[in-house]
Amino acid sequence: MEQILANPMAMLVLVGIVSMACQYLAYMLKLPAILPLLLAGLALGPMTGVLDPDALFGDLLFPLVSLAVAIILFEGALTLKLSDLAGHGTMVRNLCTLGALVTWLIATPAAHYVLGMPVQLAALFGAIVTVTGPTVIVPMLRTVRPNTRISNILRWEGIVIDPIGALLAVLVYEYIVAAQNPFEHSLILLLKVVVIGFGLGSLMGHFLGTMLRKNWVPHYLRNTAVLTLMLGAYAISDLLAHESGLLTVTVMGIWMANMKGLEVDDILEFKETLSVLLISALFILLAARVELFTLAQLGWGAVIVLAAIMYVARPLSVFLSAPGSGLNWRELTMLSWIAPRGIVAAAVSALFALKMESFGLPKSELLVPMVFLLIITTVVVQSLTAKPMAKLIGVRAPYPNGFLIFGAGKFSRMLAKDLMQKEVPVRIADTNWDAISEARMDNIPTYYGNPISEHASLTMDLSTVGKVLVLSPYKQLNPLVTYHFEHLLGDGAVFGLNPGAQPGRASHQVSEDYARKLTLFSENATYSRLASLAARGATIRTTRLTEAFTLEDYEATYGGRATRLYAVDPQGKIYICTIGHEFEIKEDWQIVSLIAPAEESDHSEVADGRG
Repeated sequence: MEQILANPMAMLVLVGIVSMACQYLAYMLKLPAILPLLLAGLALGPMTGVLDPDALFGDLLFPLVSLAVAIILFEGALTLKLSDLAGHGTMVRNLCTLGALVTWLIATPAAHYVLGMPVQLAALFGAIVTVTGPTVIVPMLRTVRPNTRISNILRWEGIVIDPIGALLAVLVYEYIVAAQNPFEHSLILLLKVVVIGFGLGSLMGHFLGTMLRKNWVPHYLRNTAVLTLMLGAYAISDLLAHESGLLTVTVMGIWMANMKGLEVDDILEFKETLSVLLISALFILLAARVELFTLAQLGWGAVIVLAAIMYVARPLSVFLSAPGSGLNWRELTMLSWIAPRGIVAAAVSALFALKMESFGLPKSELLVPMVFLLIITTVVVQSLTAKPMAKLIGVRAPYPNGFLIFGAGKFSRMLAKDLMQKEVPVRIADTNWDAISEARMDNIPTYYGNPISEHASLTMDLSTVGKVLVLSPYKQLNPLVTYHFEHLLGDGAVFGLNPGAQPGRASHQVSEDYARKLTLFSENATYSRLASLAARGATIRTTRLTEAFTLEDYEATYGGRATRLYAVDPQGKIYICTIGHEFEIKEDWQIVSLIAPAEESDHSEVADGRG
């Protein structure tokens, strides 16, 4: 055992294995991944002494943490489109500006007077804790299920405020660094950092955007080129002006996110791969450096500071941001209750703590434990209490009755429009831009990209989605989408189309477990047949059954021309037609079917599930 602990390669592998185990545990328990990662780091580090990051990496620890934080801030900045500040409501804009300022102004004196932090360190702490983060908010929203307005505000606040809060922390830190020098040089040094950060960041952001837009590098090198050049810009910026690199990469990301004609969604893919290993391992290493005696040293002062941030700063920032938002007191109360801190707060605090230690600033060792304590407290307390609170004040959304349709073909768009006419929430997702464009022209809410990507999990609103219909031709991606959303929404929430006749080779056969989920509509409702019918002019019709027009009359009228899709009871509940699951269709119900053209020669039987 001692040989393993003394072997750097074995310790690196151990960190990787533990990080994967934490990610999988978070996935299974539907928790923010940062929580098990931080707890694992505390267990491996100060509790057992198995992992000592300083001994493992030596002088490389600081550069590795710096580069990892640069990646996190750059990725966060890539999500910040300036139009989002206005496009997602007055409340989001106010929370990310006025609200962040209020949190900073309350957290700073609390940390200074209660914990005895120097003013500079307290100001840095206050800036770091202004961020929330979608990686911790989104899993919470799935469980709490607040109404759509609250859900959208919290989601977009987390996305938008990450780079803004990080930028505030960087600027505060630059001021602290400048203040270490004689007064006459302080303003010059800060001005130099800001000029180089904004100047080089804008220049490199524009260069990278132009490089991608004009396809100067082959497609397979795009993500690698962006990552490498971004880290190069970070290093060059730090050489030109010490500690300006974080500001540079943040500005780079914001510049690229707002360039006209540049789609950055595919660039974000590199973060999804890195975050699973590099970023996950980073938080284990950071937590392993926390000293238990430092946590104990915080005492009741930490409780007071946490209470000031959670129960004074957050409500005050929400209610001061509310004018013009149109939100009622119940919605504002719910917004005040949910503000968990996440990845950016942990990473930035750890990096700046390392830098503060080099300056010899008193009580720098308190920065990371306080931020980590705030992360764990907000995630645990708010995860446990937000759902009862939403029920108590009556802001929990009704059981989701909407649909996510994967695949934006013509039949999918016809089905989506029909559901929307019945006031059923619908969203279509697809990786095909032309199909998504057609759906947008029909005013159907869409998501362009892979619906099981991390970007989708953070930005796609699923609060109204109760069922997923897999109607795409992508045979490799369909099973992944099916299992992903079945885990997310529960058994029986995802339906796929019958694949039709399968090739003879065993490698081309679908598994029995997956085949049981391919029961949508009817035996002959394959993707190719539905697409063919839609192309030949088939229409979706809604027929109400009455005493004068019974189910037998309906079948006599349409016969084999009808592929039954779903039924609607008098209360408006949707019943999807599936193979082998019959339900009784009564008088006053509506039957919705795809009706083939009159000259349709295919007189196959009406879809199963006829009731």
